[in-house]
Amino acid sequence: MPKIHRLPEKHAETEKITINLGPVDLGRIDLLVREGFYSNRTDFIRSAIRSQLTAEARAVEQSVDRHRFEMGLFDVTRAELEALRQAGEVLHLKVVGLARIAADVDVDLALQTIGSLSVLGSLQANKDVKAALSDRII
Repeated sequence: MPKIHRLPEKHAETEKITINLGPVDLGRIDLLVREGFYSNRTDFIRSAIRSQLTAEARAVEQSVDRHRFEMGLFDVTRAELEALRQAGEVLHLKVVGLARIAADVDVDLALQTIGSLSVLGSLQANKDVKAALSDRII
């Protein structure tokens, strides 16, 4: 069975997002940056997100438990999927964080061994595997 790896935040991979802010909010952020509270807009936004996630940590934890998600980095290797295939088992991934399917996993192996994918965060796999599993992504 694949293993969950918890990574310190500073080592976690990042994913770019885009947000739209009104001019007043943006101006307030710029003022805080100018006054030295934050080094730049990104620093402010990351800090605000971390503060909110800390404030909501209990709710996140309860939801993860209730929905039986694993939290962290989830690596799926070819060897693990081949072992599942040999055992006649199917993997159902439920991850909050990052799920990575190894680059050497081919479409046939993925289709035979991955029953469903529910990833809140980011899924990394080669484009052919992602396309083949698209109907199994919940």
